[in-house]
Amino acid sequence: MSFLVLDIGNTRLKWGLYDRRAVDATLLSHGAVYLEQIETLAEQAWMHWPAPQAMLGCAVAGQAVRRRAEEQLEFWDLAPRWVVSQAEACGVVNGYEHPARLGSDRWAAMIGARGRVLAEGPPRPAIVVMVGTAVTVDALAADGRFLGGLILPGFGLMLKALESGTAGLHVPTGEIQRFPVNTSDALMSGGSYAIAGAIERMHRHVLEACREEPALYMTGGAAGKLVPITPLGFEVVDLLIFEGLLRLAAERG
Repeated sequence: MSFLVLDIGNTRLKWGLYDRRAVDATLLSHGAVYLEQIETLAEQAWMHWPAPQAMLGCAVAGQAVRRRAEEQLEFWDLAPRWVVSQAEACGVVNGYEHPARLGSDRWAAMIGARGRVLAEGPPRPAIVVMVGTAVTVDALAADGRFLGGLILPGFGLMLKALESGTAGLHVPTGEIQRFPVNTSDALMSGGSYAIAGAIERMHRHVLEACREEPALYMTGGAAGKLVPITPLGFEVVDLLIFEGLLRLAAERG
């Protein structure tokens, strides 16, 4: 059977179409559109694909955006199903004070990461970083407990905050440098190293709490920009949220 997964973030909608007839789901196609372009999905990206039998999605962009995506699913006459973070699923225990308030994309990404950890060897801790409009840095213990996580502005939000909050400071595109000698590079480097520093601090916390080196996974549109400046050796997994959604769907049957 073909199966559709959706990840609706603050800037883009990401979609993946899988064949789940085999033991391991096979990716048939995937893509992304900006939220302003959601109405084009049925007439463009999805037009030539056969109708999926089911779908599962996570959405953090709000009810109005989710409804617009659901209207596109009518092209396939497909009933929408959306993830709400639970107290426990797929071997991950939600340690949030109010489990349902944990972002569903973070929940799916941690479940995807947990699946990777168990597939690679003995259970061990993990750090999951998502680099998008916002950046999240989440920690899992070796037994699957979600220990907690950080939320901080992404690259764009940091630069926009500096531009709007300072007189005469504009934000042209700069490069990440160890020792910036112009304003553009100073802005880009400052934001990048701020994010990298938060990640390294979480790594230190996990080492202190778990006494074991964690598995390190990074995903999101700007992950490629961040990985080279972190010395920790993160593995970039572009479709980590999709992997979590597939595991959730398999557990639900």
